[in-house]
Amino acid sequence: MINKTMFELGSTQSIIRELHEQKCEVDLTIGNPSAPTPSALTEALIELAKEGDHSYTQDMGDATVRESVCRSLKNRFGVEMTKELVYMTCGAASALTISLKAIVNAGDEVIIFAPYFPEYTVYVEGVGATARIMPAKEDFSLNLEALRASISSKTKAVIVNSPNNPSGVVYSEEEIASLAAILRSYGAFLISDEPYREIAYEKPVPYPAKFYQNTLTCYSYSKSLSLPGERIGYIALSPDMPNASEVMCAIKGAGRTLGYICAPALFQKAIAKCEDVMPFIDLYKKNRDTLYDALSAMGYEAVRPDGAFYLMVKSLEEDSVAFAKNAARIGLLVVPTDDFGAKGYIRIAYCVSHEDILKSIPLFQKLYDAYSSRSEKINLDKLRLRLR
Repeated sequence: MINKTMFELGSTQSIIRELHEQKCEVDLTIGNPSAPTPSALTEALIELAKEGDHSYTQDMGDATVRESVCRSLKNRFGVEMTKELVYMTCGAASALTISLKAIVNAGDEVIIFAPYFPEYTVYVEGVGATARIMPAKEDFSLNLEALRASISSKTKAVIVNSPNNPSGVVYSEEEIASLAAILRSYGAFLISDEPYREIAYEKPVPYPAKFYQNTLTCYSYSKSLSLPGERIGYIALSPDMPNASEVMCAIKGAGRTLGYICAPALFQKAIAKCEDVMPFIDLYKKNRDTLYDALSAMGYEAVRPDGAFYLMVKSLEEDSVAFAKNAARIGLLVVPTDDFGAKGYIRIAYCVSHEDILKSIPLFQKLYDAYSSRSEKINLDKLRLRLR
């Protein structure tokens, strides 16, 4: 017999992937960066390919590459790192699953703040732990009150994601410091998922490892360097972690168990040559400002994102899944956020071309007008007919 749990996971898709595979005039579902890959990275890949060295690296990654990661972290955040604290991975998903496998035992609890990336629960439950969701606050800031009421001796780790997917919120230094103070009393690990770290606008993004010694930083270059299909990232342990060498041994063991060793050598070496290349922030900021301003002017409610390239907008009806279906009927694909732990909203990925942003605006207006013209008692059947 096959593993029933794995069968059920493989028989379904995340809501994001499911909607993305539909065909519509404007697709705002998936976080696939439209910004061009930096020319420095393209040139590095060409140079490395010509050299023709496709050998295995060390299990935990090429030593020179890991030293490059350490230099960048020191230069940017003032964190003294050594290559022994860095493990190269196939993106952030690999970094998260390895980290959880390394530190979690069956029966442990992992706390997740809503709104959150839906695959977190899959990763947590996949290592035999229980995911405890902290309810979303109205402004999508960290719900530290809920954390204080929920954390216990069973809590092995807390996952934090800033800039946040799906809200685009950047957690402040005060929030991260308060989170660290709570965790310090219990000795729980902090898993900081940071694939959007470089995509921030007006607000600085704190580096959680500077605030809490038991931090595992999970990073991906997918968004910052427009490399979502290449899957390259790393795990970095806080240099102040008391048992860092033991945790790294567990990470290496988890990598072996999961088959996640020797991340792609070509891309390891390429990112080492582009460690401090920044993304094309202005492209995303232009899209954010255009879309947020237009939707706000129409009457939609949203929290202005400080980072990433997502915008959460309040659904015009209680059932956000039905609202997303109505949007699809007029050629507009958006993601309902029920699976993100925040019912009543949709997530818009504005990492598309600016042309697509402009094309989406009249569709959002059409959708808003259709809902605005309803009688006091909503007749969804008539609404759907009107949207066809």
